[in-house]
Amino acid sequence: MSTIRLLTASTGKSGEKTIKINDLATALENIKSGWLDILDPGEAEKQFMLNNLHFHPLAVEDCFADPVDRAEHYETHRFVVLKARDADSELDTEYLLVFLTDKLLVTVRNTVLPSIERFRDRYRSIRRQKRLEKGPEFLLYELLDSVADDWMDIISNYSDKLDDLEDRVFDPKMEYPKLLESLHQIKQDIREIQKSVIPLQNIVNRLMRPDEEFISEDNYLYFRDLADVIKGLVIKVENYSSGAASTRDTYLSQVSVKLSESNARLSEVMTTLTVIGSIMLPLSLIAGVAGMNVGSNFNFNQIILAMISFATLMLFYFYRKGWIGPQ
Repeated sequence: MSTIRLLTASTGKSGEKTIKINDLATALENIKSGWLDILDPGEAEKQFMLNNLHFHPLAVEDCFADPVDRAEHYETHRFVVLKARDADSELDTEYLLVFLTDKLLVTVRNTVLPSIERFRDRYRSIRRQKRLEKGPEFLLYELLDSVADDWMDIISNYSDKLDDLEDRVFDPKMEYPKLLESLHQIKQDIREIQKSVIPLQNIVNRLMRPDEEFISEDNYLYFRDLADVIKGLVIKVENYSSGAASTRDTYLSQVSVKLSESNARLSEVMTTLTVIGSIMLPLSLIAGVAGMNVGSNFNFNQIILAMISFATLMLFYFYRKGWIGPQ
């Protein structure tokens, strides 16, 4: 079931009402500037956009398919497709499709988006009248700025998370469980944010291209400010991504060093045991043969002397080979 909301200026105040599709044509009459929000559109809304609002069929079809991020300038309207954060999850995104006419800003979406609610609060603020006077093009700026601010709030949380993980990595006194999993998770989260923030930057840059003639001169400064905000957002995301990768590499290096030290100690122990075993094996053989009850021309002192001589010879051989002693 679709939900249609219309926000307009009524007697100097912002009016908001939920409208049925059959009453929408009448409600849009004589509107000089307004915002029409369509949530979960159906076939009736599709036909209204085609027949009453006269939107391009290709743009309308994108509302019912899997579109791509883009900005188009048609004969009677402009069309923007971008990704915004979904309310169901912190990082999941859904497409937001925006139509811009001379009198109306139309947003089409299939789920609840926090940026839309943020834009709605801006629209109803005490400065709404000035925004309405600037027309739908300025509302597009406010909408895109709301999307950027929504991502800015999310990114600021990851700064604290990354600082905490860095402190844990460089804390030798404690061992933190699942530290590597946390580093991988924050790296993956930042990568998901990049998938939405970078296309948003590309769209705004395209809107500002002179050859596109998408933005009027009166609102160009606002969009340029928006481009700077999004550029700063992209730089933050890239810095956090690099920081997460560096912290992860540092952690893996520390683990590798500890493993090497452990292997070195184990190798030293095994070398000592091997040397002892190598010496004791022939000595045991000598003792076993000398102790056989078959008669012998050797007395006890001679057997001990032979053992000491053999052990000394083996130790000297090991030393010359570099297996024991200073390397």
